[in-house]
Amino acid sequence: MEKWRKQMNYTEINAKTIDKWIEEGWEWGVPISHEQFIDALNGKWSMLLTPTKPVPKDWYPDLKGKRVLGLASGGGQQMPIFAALGAECTVFDYSEKQIKSDLAVAQREGYKINAIRGDMTKPLPFESDSFDLIFHPVSNCYIEDVMHVWKECYRILKKGGRLMAGLDNGFNFLFDEEHENEVKYRLPFNPLQNSELLKSLEKEDSGIQFSHTLEEQIRGQLKTGFMLLDLYEDTNGEGFLHEYGIPTFWATLAVK
Repeated sequence: MEKWRKQMNYTEINAKTIDKWIEEGWEWGVPISHEQFIDALNGKWSMLLTPTKPVPKDWYPDLKGKRVLGLASGGGQQMPIFAALGAECTVFDYSEKQIKSDLAVAQREGYKINAIRGDMTKPLPFESDSFDLIFHPVSNCYIEDVMHVWKECYRILKKGGRLMAGLDNGFNFLFDEEHENEVKYRLPFNPLQNSELLKSLEKEDSGIQFSHTLEEQIRGQLKTGFMLLDLYEDTNGEGFLHEYGIPTFWATLAVK
């Protein structure tokens, strides 16, 4: 891990880690099928911000002609559905393979997409007031500073634009993969500040991840200027915490 840190920054490590997961069949890197795209054209569709619960349909505006940004939303799972619903789609992701998947689905189904590989810890390469909706599935756990992302989302959304975000609430970071029922780590979980955490993540092939608080995730959106309209909780979908019904994720709907 120390060798990696000398060679590249942590977001590059995460991009390469996710590329590797995709090669191994990572569920969040498998694009939708042609049949699923046709279903979306016919009004049969759902999308996820968190592992199991579909985003409520009333969170979505009329999408025809709307400009939608999939922020860290590559992989050909959500953007094809937005395109089928008539949106003008842009996807921004740091994983090269996630970007390639979105481009492949767009070519297969015959719609246009603006696909950009980039690091969301840097200023986003979009003009202010550009988008009607930002769809941001769980991914803030791969960056250290989430306030930067909220500020950039607020900047590039049009007035009245919506931000849909999936958020890891931090509970998962208390445990390791081998002993899910025993608290092992303290919060906050920040491997850039603790070399032992770096070693544990390297052992689990987990990239470099961070816990974030409600204050960072939800209060952070409010402090940036967003108005919170709705939210829900979700579980991991499997494992010890899921079996006990412990929510480990939030999803939020906010408006500029």
